[in-house]
Parts: sequence; C-alpha cells; structure tokens
Amino acid sequence: MHCPFCRHPDSRVIDSRSTEDGAAIRRRRACQECGRRFTTQETVLLMVSKRSGVTEPFSREKVVAGVRRACQGRPVTEDSLAQLGQRVEESIRSTGCAEITSHEVGLAILGPLRDLDEVAYLRFASVYRGFETLADFEAEIVALRESKPDGETRA
Repeated sequence: MHCPFCRHPDSRVIDSRSTEDGAAIRRRRACQECGRRFTTQETVLLMVSKRSGVTEPFSREKVVAGVRRACQGRPVTEDSLAQLGQRVEESIRSTGCAEITSHEVGLAILGPLRDLDEVAYLRFASVYRGFETLADFEAEIVALRESKPDGETRA
C-alpha cells in the first residue's frame, strides 16, 4: 500500500476493524518512511459479466442511473433511488458469488422497483424483458394486480 503523503510503497497495519455492515475492512496504517498515519478501506470486488462477454465491476451508480430513467416524471426521490441501489447491491452480495450476470442484476432490480413505483417498474420491465406487444404489457399488469392485496394501491 503506497503512502498517500510520500508515495513510499510500504506501510504497516496498526489496527483492522470490520465496518458496521461487515461489507468492508477498515485498516489504520503507518508509513514506514515518513511515519504519517492514514486509513484504508478494503472491499471485495463484485464482478458483472455482460452478454457481450465483457466483465466489469458492479456499480451501484449504474443501477441507480438505469432506474432513474424508468422513474422520470414519477414521484420518486433521490433518497428512494439510493435506498433501492443499496437493496439491490445487498441482495446480489448475499448470494455469495464473486461474479454474476447482468441478467441477475436486472432480476435483483425488479422486486425493489415494483415496491417503489409500479409505473416505473412497468417501464423498466418492458425494456429489460423486451416487451414487444400490448399483450406483454397486459400480462404484466395482470400479474401486478394479482400480487397485491385487495384494495391496495401503490404509487
């Protein structure tokens, strides 16, 4: 680990602690050269394999950006989008896999998005699942109506 102050390539770990959610480790370090202290945070990289065969690190920001497009013009706050992004990431990390497919990311988005806003859910699902006819939309709307208790309306 390079010192952020003098760029010396060696540092000593003074203390290690797990973060509150257990998703990362914080380490307090001291530079062997200049003696200054700094903190690092280590997380496990979650990789996403795309249909094209390319593999890239999971990005909560990309999830939120995609959902934000589906929520355009809907009464959805940025805080709600951030919470959805966190739920999706937690869901994916809980699988214990180091690499997942982009299809699995899409599936992980659908549930929380349906709970957040049904119209945005339909928009996202129509692109994600490739709806081509009105019947595709109608079938999804029927499924939405059947999945909620009588008289309950969302968004």
